[in-house]
Amino acid sequence: MNAPIICSAKGCTSSGAYAVIWNNPKIHDPEREKTWIACEEHREWLAHFLDRRGFLRRVDNLADTAGSE
Repeated sequence: MNAPIICSAKGCTSSGAYAVIWNNPKIHDPEREKTWIACEEHREWLAHFLDRRGFLRRVDNLADTAGSE
C-alpha cells in the first residue's frame, strides 16, 4: 500500500497534485533535482518562492508523471 502524497507547504495536509522541481546551484550538483509536492492551493506559492531565489526548474503535474516511474 502506497502512502498518500501530501503537499510540502508547512501545515498543509492536502493531497499533492504537482511536483515542484528545483535545485540550489550553490550546494547541489547541476544534475541533481530536488522535489517538493504541491496541492492546487500551494502550487503557485511554492513555485514563486523557489523562482525568486533562482532555484525553480519546472512544475510537473503528478498525473502526467505517474506512469513514468
